[in-house]
This record gives sequence, C-alpha cells and structure tokens, in this order.
Amino acid sequence: MAQNVPVRCPACRREQVYAPPVYPCACGAPVVAPLRRGAPAEPVTHRTWLDDWVTVRCGACGRRDRWPRPELGCACGTVLRIPVEGDPAPSHDASPDSAVPGDVTWPGPAHPRTADGPDPAGATRPGPAHIPLPPTAPVPRPAFQPVAIRTARDAVTAVALYLRWLGYRDVRHADQRPSSGIGLAARGVVAQVEPSVRPATLRDVECLWLTGMTESAVCVYFSLAGYDEDARTRADELDVPLFVLDLAGVPQPVNNPADELIAAGA
Repeated sequence: MAQNVPVRCPACRREQVYAPPVYPCACGAPVVAPLRRGAPAEPVTHRTWLDDWVTVRCGACGRRDRWPRPELGCACGTVLRIPVEGDPAPSHDASPDSAVPGDVTWPGPAHPRTADGPDPAGATRPGPAHIPLPPTAPVPRPAFQPVAIRTARDAVTAVALYLRWLGYRDVRHADQRPSSGIGLAARGVVAQVEPSVRPATLRDVECLWLTGMTESAVCVYFSLAGYDEDARTRADELDVPLFVLDLAGVPQPVNNPADELIAAGA
C-alpha cells in the first residue's frame, strides 16, 4: 500500500527513496498518508502541532485519525518533512493549541464499511475512573503495530497509537498540561506519558487520577522507567491502569486495571 517516492535533501542535495509508514486503523485496514509526488521536502526547523500531525481518512471504513506526519532523517543531520496530498502547506505561525491538522484521504473501496454497534458519538460514557471495569471478553482487534522508541517524541507517538488501538478516537495533546511528562487526551480518556528515566511517583498517579475525575474520563499512565512501589499500590487502590513502555514501543500492563482496560477497550 505504501508508495516509495524519491526525496532530495535541500541542505546536502542527497537523494534517497522514502517509504511512508503504515499505521493500523481500528477496523484493521492499513492506513498510509498519500505523499505528494514531485513536491520538495522541507527541512524541520521548529515544530508545531499542525506540522507534526496529519489527519488521514481510512479508505476502508471512513474513520478519521491523526497520525504522525511523514518525516525523513537525512544522513547530513537534517530532518525533512514530506509533503502529503491534499494537505495545506505547513504554517509556522500556527500555535500548537489552535492548529488543526490537514485532512487527507487514502483511496479505498467506493462504499465504506459500517462499524457494528452504536454510534460512538451518541454512546454513554462509563462512570468515574475509580469504578472498576466489569469482567468482559477480550475485544477482537488486529495486532498492535508498535513504533520503536528512540526519543521522547517516539514514546508519545507509541502511546497515541496504542490508545487508538484500544478504540479511542481523535487522540490529541491534553488541554491541561501535567506537572511532569506529556498529557494526551481523547473522548473518554486522559493519559500521561513519562518518557524520562525517572520512575513515576505516588504524586504523579494521584494528580492523573484527579484530572480523570475532573474530566469524567478514564485515566491511564504510561512510563518508560516504571513506577515507585507506593505509586503502584495507590494506582491499584484508585483503579488507575499502569503500563510500562519497552523500547520496541509496546505498552506492557503493570496492574489489574490495565489488564481490564485491554480486555474492555474504549
């Protein structure tokens, strides 16, 4: 499904072939941002929300999800942003809070498939995050496709992909910035990503839980370095799902609430 395109670095004039990453839609179909052939790649000098993400519509089911914008690292050290079909030119004046990513469509079947079950837009959200999820059979899903974690940004991308895999749509940066780490949010969920080598603390877990209560949403914590013992104990008491990120980009459940979340999904 991915198309290889030639890319020339404007800094060193080196030309190389780029293949865009393939992401898994919740319906199971592969999704690839369609690249704009012949358009020059742009060096990344600074980042905004608009520049870093692009909305792609799945050609199979019509679902719109935000995915990392295609980028390529040149051997000279320049990071190149690859233009996407139907996407407006990146605006360096847009602020991360107000920017809306471009919307592109990957060609697919003429008649999109209709998802089973009630419309998520009209569904009633579950109760507060501290109420345990009921026992349920595992939700059938395609295999999770991780991204390797080399930077803090990779960790955030891996968590965003995982939340979408669980069934949460329109994952974005949280409006309320956490005291540490990076916050993500979607309809019905708030997540905190700790990409540093510092284990998450008791205070981190309690602050996230309070945010989830304020937003009437499930709260989930993802950490690269794990958790302090008292943080894990408190998370069990508050039913906060805890995950540890491995360097392959696969979140591993740490406690029972995390196992329940995987089983139930969004």
